[in-house]
Amino acid sequence: MAKERRISLAEVTDKNKHKLLRGDSDELDDRASPTLRDLTECLFFSPGDGRIWLNNVRMVLMHNLTMGTLRRELVDLLGVERARGVMTRTGYISGVEGARLVRDQWPNAEPITLFSAGTRLHSLEGAVQVETVHISFDAAKGVYDGEFIWHNSSEADAHISEFGLGTHPVCWMQLGYAMGYVTTLFVKPVIFREVECCSMGHPNCRVVGKTAEQWGDISEDLRYLSAESFVAGGFAPAPAAGVSLPELDPALLDPGKKLMVGVSAAFTAACHRLRRVAPTRATVLFLGESGVGKELFAQMLHEISPRKSKPFVSVNCAAIPETLVESELFGVERGAYTGAVSSRAGRFERANGGTLFLDEVSSLSLVAQGKLLRALQEGDVERVGGTQTIRIDVRVVAACNVDLRREVEAGRFREDLYFRLNVFPVHLPPLRERREDIPLLLNYFLHRYNFRHDRNVASFTPRAFSTLLNYNYPGNIRELQNLVERGVISAEDGSPIDLHHLFVSGEASSIALFAVAEGGRLSERTGGARSKSETSDLFRMLAELTGSSDTERISIDSVDVALMDLAIEQSGGKLSRAARLLGLTRPQLAYRLQKHKQRGE
Repeated sequence: MAKERRISLAEVTDKNKHKLLRGDSDELDDRASPTLRDLTECLFFSPGDGRIWLNNVRMVLMHNLTMGTLRRELVDLLGVERARGVMTRTGYISGVEGARLVRDQWPNAEPITLFSAGTRLHSLEGAVQVETVHISFDAAKGVYDGEFIWHNSSEADAHISEFGLGTHPVCWMQLGYAMGYVTTLFVKPVIFREVECCSMGHPNCRVVGKTAEQWGDISEDLRYLSAESFVAGGFAPAPAAGVSLPELDPALLDPGKKLMVGVSAAFTAACHRLRRVAPTRATVLFLGESGVGKELFAQMLHEISPRKSKPFVSVNCAAIPETLVESELFGVERGAYTGAVSSRAGRFERANGGTLFLDEVSSLSLVAQGKLLRALQEGDVERVGGTQTIRIDVRVVAACNVDLRREVEAGRFREDLYFRLNVFPVHLPPLRERREDIPLLLNYFLHRYNFRHDRNVASFTPRAFSTLLNYNYPGNIRELQNLVERGVISAEDGSPIDLHHLFVSGEASSIALFAVAEGGRLSERTGGARSKSETSDLFRMLAELTGSSDTERISIDSVDVALMDLAIEQSGGKLSRAARLLGLTRPQLAYRLQKHKQRGE
């Protein structure tokens, strides 16, 4: 009987068929992605701006001695039980992030490969060298059984340096990591226990993982995992601000909805100021470069204010001709001028009881500024051609992408209007000053545009990700959004977005980036445009690969065919293995082969 095809985790997640999830370490192919090398390629060092990234998660290098000191402080301050709980939960969060990384970066990998990737990732992060004794799982039966030996445990070393040998296992963060990683992939709580530990005099640490039902009494374990939220199935905490992806409800990816996404200090500070001012009636002035999301912040201010049930009206002051500013803002009565065939309410009236957002307010002429000032001071408006004043209750929110104080000094903006608008300023930083948010934004827009355009593009290549992470974004979030949409449209379904899908106008990263090379050394990765000599060398290699005599003109189809032939030859004719080498699924590879065969390639 033919062996039943194993189901990829992407199929399980997308179709909500986690009962089909199963695997065994006996079936594990060490050459299947993600390998240790694949995971290593996700690690980027950017010493020029003080950042280290593991794909879409910022990392920090820290002396292990420092972790021992932190452990000592926590134990002395909180006691052993509470300190263990804090460290276990911290490790759990790290494990959740690790599982999300491999699940999103390799959506078509087989489940057993993704489960095993957690052991390699744990080693890559410097926590411990993991030796797998065995793993087996079957979600249909609700069974997970894993046993691992931990060599060179950094946590055990840190504990021993502070407390010496004892009688209890101490790898609390590493246990939390294992539980967070496996639980996220298995879609069901899995509890790990350390049955041997170096801190107890054993040569290595040994851990066993099973589901709650298999263990029986897990009250002791849940005490360290904040049992109430863990049992509810949602232990992974939400970030303090923004949106955690990819755990978004598809309804939230509706192209008509806009979400604020970010976790950086600059973004969080702006959100904090927004929450402080929202319950009040104060006028708010958003300041920042074009494309930083001023209108989105204004909309969110309205949504969290007492006025949320009333209208939110947006006006782009730069788009209104000078002759129409007054009628647009304050309305017009029938017959007020030629063409005014009916009475029409202005933006102030339409926003009555709600919020009026005046974008690019600095573009208004001095005459228009005076009329706006009067409306703000008096709290009423008069339509063009009208004789009656109309009382309004409007919260005015303004935005500007230039320094209004300098505009006042230059005589281009009224000082009295400036002080009327500048009651509660909120500065929105450019994207280059909140790089921690770039991975979240990339992930959010990838899901958003996959949803909008009915595509299934899989994440970004390490090269594309590193370049996007370090690009300066003169157009800010709007430019990033456009780049991701372009990539989703250009890349093929099931394949990741690469540089040639994104940068078509010579854009390039200006920040030096380093990655781990062979032997653990760091090598520079620019991610930007190649030099002329590098391009020539690349074309010569491609010509040799394809058998072409022209080293300056190589067809994409010929490279495609040559790579597929090479992968099939390398895999001994096995399409599944060849597809993995190329980062494709077997059906995708078969389709490409058939397509080129029909073309006579």
